[in-house]
Amino acid sequence: MAKTNFQSIDEYIAACPEETHEWLQTIRAEIKKIAPDAKEKISYQIACFELNGRNLVHFAGWKKHVSLYPVPAGSEAFEKSVAKYADVKGTVKFPLDEPLPLKLIQQIVKYRVADNLKNEKLKST
Repeated sequence: MAKTNFQSIDEYIAACPEETHEWLQTIRAEIKKIAPDAKEKISYQIACFELNGRNLVHFAGWKKHVSLYPVPAGSEAFEKSVAKYADVKGTVKFPLDEPLPLKLIQQIVKYRVADNLKNEKLKST
């Protein structure tokens, strides 16, 4: 992907490898469903949702996988299910040759929303 300076998530997804488009749209829809008040934006030249003025979750399409960042800490069971996909600190990679783990993506987004709301409460007190 040579282009930078994306103006929208649609523009970003269009520039990603074609085989990732459907998964990126699915991830986008899940984030919208779980965090309907989150706003779409481009951050670090990848797709991002922002909630309460803070980046909530980033997602990106690559040649052989899609990624989600950052991955929050969660329960032991959550940590085990994330471990299979964990890459560098705070990143998960979902290989295109395996089914997209939607339930895990939903958990990640829910944890990120909870963190965001907790930080928002702390900020307002």
